[in-house]
Amino acid sequence: MPIDSALCTKTWYRYSWVRDNGHSKYVEKADKCDRFFLGDQWDPADKQKLTLVKRPALTVNKILPTVANVMGEQILNRAEISFRPRNQGDENTAETLAKLYKQISDANQLDWKRSDMFADGIIMSRGYLDVRLSFTQSMQGEVCITGVNSKNVMVDPDAEDYDPDTWNDVIITKWLTADDIAVLYNPEDAEILRNHEQSFFPFGYDSIYAFRDRFGDRTNPIYQGTYDESQVIRSMRVIERQHRILATQKHFVDVQTGDMRPIPDEFDRNRISMICDQFKMQVTTKLINRIRWTTICDNVRLHDDWGPYKHFTLVPYFPHFRRGKTLGLVENLLDPQELLNKVRSQELHIVNTTANSGWKVKRGTLANLTVEELEEKGAMTGLVVEVNGDPEKDLVKIQPNQVPQGLDRIGFKAEDSIKTISGVSDSAQGFDREDVAAKAIQEKRKAGSTNLVKPLDSLIRTDFILARNILDLVQEFYTEQRVLTITADRTTGGTEEFTINQITETGEILNDLTLGEYDVVISSVPQRETLEDSQFDQALSLKKEGVGITDKVLIQASRLMHKKEILADMEAAANSPQAQQQAQLQIEGLQAEIDKLRAEAASKNAEAPLKQAKAQKELAEAQKSEQAGPDPEIALKVRDQEFKESMQEREFELKQKEVADKQLLDEQKARAEAARKAVQPKATK
Repeated sequence: MPIDSALCTKTWYRYSWVRDNGHSKYVEKADKCDRFFLGDQWDPADKQKLTLVKRPALTVNKILPTVANVMGEQILNRAEISFRPRNQGDENTAETLAKLYKQISDANQLDWKRSDMFADGIIMSRGYLDVRLSFTQSMQGEVCITGVNSKNVMVDPDAEDYDPDTWNDVIITKWLTADDIAVLYNPEDAEILRNHEQSFFPFGYDSIYAFRDRFGDRTNPIYQGTYDESQVIRSMRVIERQHRILATQKHFVDVQTGDMRPIPDEFDRNRISMICDQFKMQVTTKLINRIRWTTICDNVRLHDDWGPYKHFTLVPYFPHFRRGKTLGLVENLLDPQELLNKVRSQELHIVNTTANSGWKVKRGTLANLTVEELEEKGAMTGLVVEVNGDPEKDLVKIQPNQVPQGLDRIGFKAEDSIKTISGVSDSAQGFDREDVAAKAIQEKRKAGSTNLVKPLDSLIRTDFILARNILDLVQEFYTEQRVLTITADRTTGGTEEFTINQITETGEILNDLTLGEYDVVISSVPQRETLEDSQFDQALSLKKEGVGITDKVLIQASRLMHKKEILADMEAAANSPQAQQQAQLQIEGLQAEIDKLRAEAASKNAEAPLKQAKAQKELAEAQKSEQAGPDPEIALKVRDQEFKESMQEREFELKQKEVADKQLLDEQKARAEAARKAVQPKATK
C-alpha cells in the first residue's frame, strides 16, 4: 500500500492518546512486577548508593516460589470444552465440534500457551491470546492461537467490561523487520520502510525504536556492524488497530426462525440471489458496529479494510477485574518484598560492622602500618599492629552498634505478610512442621486454595470467550469438507479420524458445522498425569473390595511405560491355544461340579420324604411322651435336628446359586471371545 499520511496520523494520534492515558502507567507497573518476579528487586539508583558506601543489597526472592505455587495449581487443572446444541443444533455435530476443538487445541499447543497467559495475568495483571486464521500450513485456513505480550496490547481506556465484545477498539503494537513486513503485507512497503532514516512522527524513538522485552539488551537504535542486518533486526514498530465503526451491512434472514447472518462483501448479486433461492432466505440491510482493521508502520499504510471476524482477535485474562481495573497477585507483594530485602540487608550490614567496626588512632602512633593499610586490613585474623606509645590509649577499636531489638521480628513479619496477602501458606508449599498431622495439612491446603478461586474462575471465563471465538471462526470459515485426526487414546497412542462437512452421494451434508447454534460448556478436570493416578488408585481400591475389575482396566489406568505392548502381550496370551484349552478345561470342571451338586440335590430331595416321615414319627412319640409327662431332652434333640437340616439346605442353595452365577459369567465371556474372534479375521482381510 502507498504512503497515507492522513490515515497514519489519525491512527498514530489514537495510539498516542491510549498510550498516554493509562497504558504507560500500566507498563511501568507490569515491568516492575515482572522484574520482582525475576529477582531484580532493587532500584538501580538505590543499589548504586549502597555499593558506594560498601553496604550489602540482598535479594531474598519470596515472590518466585509463591507465584510458582499458584501457577502449579493452574497446571494441575485443565479445562475440557464441549458444546451443547441450542437452536437447530445437532447432538452429533456438537460432538464433532468438541473433537474439532481438541484438534485445534493440540495443533496450537494450547495447554502451554494457556499457562503462559495465566502467568502473565498473575504477574502483570493482564494476559492475552490472539485467535485468527492462518494460511501458513493450509490454503483452506486453520485456526491459529498465539500468545501476546501484555505490554504490547493497548485496551480502549473507556472500556469497563471483561468481554472484548464491549470494547470500542484495541491496539496491538509489535516490532518487525523489513522482511517480516514483506512477507505479511507486501515487498513494496517493506522497501519504503527499510530505507527510512528517521520517523515521520514526533517522538520518533517510539515509532522506530523503544525499550522492550526480548532476550538481548540492546539500547542503541543504530546497528554498528559491517553489513546491513535490517532483515533480522526488529526495529520497526507496527501498529495494528481493530476498532468498531457504525456502518450498514446486508444480512441473510431465515424466514422461519428469524436468524440473521451477515453477507460477506465479496458476494455479488447473483450469488446472493442463488443462496436466497436455495435456502429460502431473504435479504435485509441493518445498521451495525462493524470491525475495521487498520495497520500502519510509520507513515505507510500496510492494511485498511473491514475485519473478517465477528470478534476482536484478542482474548483477555484478568485474575481480578473491577470496573476496568485489573489486579494480579504480585502488585500487593511488592512492598512486603522490598521490606524483607531491606531488613535482611540491614542485618547483614550490622554483622559486617561487628567484625570490622573501625579504629580510633592517635596521629603518628602506627609504626608498621599506615592508616590506609589499617583500614584495609583491620579485620584480618592474626593482625599485628606496632604502636608508638600506649596501645590502650593511642589505638582503640570502635565498639560496633548492637543489633536493634525487634529487627529480626520485622523480617519475620515481612515474610508472614507475603504469605497472608498471597494466600499461599507453608502448608500449600509443603513446608509444614513435622509434628503437624497429615489430615490437618490437607485441610489447610483446601482452605488455602479458596484464595485462588477467583483467579481460576476468571480463567474459566477466558476459556469461554476463547471457545466462543473459535466456534464462530469454525462455523464461518470451515465450510469445505475436511478430514482431521485426533489422539483418541493417549494410553495406546490410538488415533481417530473424523470428517466435517462430509457430502454424501445423495447430496446431504453430514456434520455440517455452518448450521445451528451451540452453547459452550466448560468443565475443569485435573491434569492428565494427576487424573491417571487418581483413576488407578480408585480402580485398585474397587478391585480389593471385590468389584469385578479386570487386569486390563488396571493397566490402562496405570502410568506404566510400554502399556501398549503389555496389553498386546496379554491379549496374545489370552488368545493362545494353551489359554483356550485351559479355559475349556475350567468350563468342563465347573460343569462337572454343577452336575455333582445337582445329583446331591436330587438325592437330598429323595431323602426328604423319609426324613419328614421320621420327623412325624418322632413328633408323635414326643406328643405321647408329653401326655405321659414332658421329657426336655427329647424336645431339645428334635429342635437341634430341625435347625441342622435347615442350615444344610440353606448352604446348599447358596452354593448352587454361586456356581450357577459363575457358569453364566464364564459362558458370557466365552460367547464374547468367540464373537471377537469371528470378527477379527474379517478385519485382518
